[in-house]
Amino acid sequence: MKQAILTGLIIIIMTVSVKSQSNNDFIDFSGKKITAFVLNEVVQQLKELGNGDTIQIKVDNYEAIDNDLSAWSRITGNQIEIIESETNYKIYRIDKRERITSNKKFALIISDKGLEELLSPLGFAWAAAVSGMEVHIYIQGPAVKIMKNGYKEKLKGFSSIFSSFARKGLSQIGHIPPQEKIKELKKLGAKFYLCQPSMDHFKVKKSDLIFTDLVIAEYVTFLEVLEDSDIKFFVQ
Repeated sequence: MKQAILTGLIIIIMTVSVKSQSNNDFIDFSGKKITAFVLNEVVQQLKELGNGDTIQIKVDNYEAIDNDLSAWSRITGNQIEIIESETNYKIYRIDKRERITSNKKFALIISDKGLEELLSPLGFAWAAAVSGMEVHIYIQGPAVKIMKNGYKEKLKGFSSIFSSFARKGLSQIGHIPPQEKIKELKKLGAKFYLCQPSMDHFKVKKSDLIFTDLVIAEYVTFLEVLEDSDIKFFVQ
């Protein structure tokens, strides 16, 4: 009788163990093909962990993601390993390590407010931020409108009527709207500068802005930042 009870308990324990292992204990990024989207969540998760702790992520088997994750690992010192690889997906284990201080500065100037035109510069800024770099972003010209509460960027010209479709398609692969990217960059420590003459010209009031702690200035202030920056990115 005791043997039967013991056997039953072992079966129950094994069943619970199997269920626990089969449960999704990884962060699932299936369908997201933008590495910065993946890394932004990874960085937020790692903040809550101690050195040596691990997380697992599942991503599409996508060459760009694979290369980007490897580069991020080299830059930050966090260890990354593929623990499962199939035709359609990979599962990585990420071990948190003591952060490597890069002491690198990334400076970005944005002048355009178009949906497509913002993808690349904000993507690079995001990649720099999740890699531990100090990020500074100067916004001028019509681009100051993207800092207004509730602003929605559009495609240019006749294509503007398809903006909502474009936003939906970009969102599906991991491109969140530019204003949301800016808010995420702020959480990652990015510092923003806004051109006051551009604000005046495009009727953007300080009370309209999504942040209250922006640096409002002109070229000389950001020139000082550029002079001390390792990577400079300018978008006309």
